[in-house]
Amino acid sequence: MPRADLHIHTHHSPDSNASATSIVTRCLKKGLDCIAITDHNTIAGVEEVRQIAPFTVITGEEIRSAGGDIIGLFLQEEIAPLLSPLATAEAIKAQGGLVMVPHPFDRLRSSALGEKYLEEILPLVDIVESFNAHNFFNKDNLKAGSFAQRQGLIESAVSDAHSHLELGNTYVAIGPFDGTAQGLKDALAQGTLVTRKANPILRFASTFAKLKYSKAQ
Repeated sequence: MPRADLHIHTHHSPDSNASATSIVTRCLKKGLDCIAITDHNTIAGVEEVRQIAPFTVITGEEIRSAGGDIIGLFLQEEIAPLLSPLATAEAIKAQGGLVMVPHPFDRLRSSALGEKYLEEILPLVDIVESFNAHNFFNKDNLKAGSFAQRQGLIESAVSDAHSHLELGNTYVAIGPFDGTAQGLKDALAQGTLVTRKANPILRFASTFAKLKYSKAQ
């Protein structure tokens, strides 16, 4: 079955140093067939990866809305940060994209959307990350999975990789995928979540990248 990881950061995110080449090389080594590049508030890194990847690369963006993070998949254009959660979700849908909610209940991330805003955008949500490898507490992932199941939403497991070394441990083994937004939903609905927490050492990759980025400014 194809393997999909729908939450990956390149060096275009301030908290990642992962190059396009390192990501593609690692994906090939680990057998990932479908990935989404979801840099923070930009889609600038997607084409760098797509140009050298012999597999499916979905245009995504992890958008910091006024209420927390929301991911758009299959985007045509960047979506500005700090819109309301509802306006952000509507902007994704206006492009024919999918709305995916990353790490909604992670108690350690101030950017987590939380239940209030998740309920607000619920009619527009397509996918919920029921396992994010960077979530420290298992209960936060379990809460997301339980919420998705109660609401009948499609679930995904993601690496949230900020380093190429994190790729290939967490993914969804999906059903047949035709490359379209609806096709991805159908493929995920038939999928099996493969879950493994991020290596504690590699968690600090984002911290080191932030320090490097701040020094360069």
